[in-house]
Amino acid sequence: MAYEIIHQLKRHAPFTALGTASGVIIMLILSFAQAPRSGAEMLFWGLHPLHVLLSAMVTAAMYRLHSQGGVWRTVIIGYAGSVGIATLSDSIIPFAGEWLLRLPYRGVHIGFIEKWWLVNPMALIGIAIGYGWPHTHFTHAGHVFISTWASLAHMTMAMNARIEPAILPIIALFLFLAVWIPCCTSDIVFPLIWTNKKEKKSR
Repeated sequence: MAYEIIHQLKRHAPFTALGTASGVIIMLILSFAQAPRSGAEMLFWGLHPLHVLLSAMVTAAMYRLHSQGGVWRTVIIGYAGSVGIATLSDSIIPFAGEWLLRLPYRGVHIGFIEKWWLVNPMALIGIAIGYGWPHTHFTHAGHVFISTWASLAHMTMAMNARIEPAILPIIALFLFLAVWIPCCTSDIVFPLIWTNKKEKKSR
């Protein structure tokens, strides 16, 4: 499992870097346009539930492809792997960056609590799709970009209209970390942990 984690992290680092670059570009555009914080808030509450949906689809699909687990086991693993790790990726790691940079409007937004009526149903829909249609390639690619942009929106909510150029490298680092480790863990490592050795060998 340790080898699998290292292999997957190396494999997805370049793609995650591309997603990070897209996030920095979007952030610069928002700064140049002096977009209001309310716009970043709307963006976050649109992207975060979508991230949970895609994450749940991939996690459930990966578990179904590599195990013989039933419906309830898939639901539990899909929910924990999507909601838990999406919260880490979109909210907690970006908040750590906001706190380090002492951004003026920093705060942590826990989607499955603050907007439980939106985030939790999206997770269940994603699990249902992943259970019935276990494919992962397209959804993992979409997951990486959506996760990057959700993390970006969370950090943008904490800023003033203008972004100081000096903090861009730190923002880019936290965007990269917010996606690289959590997304690979959610999509690949987490569901594989719950498959037993016999299932892994037979697959």
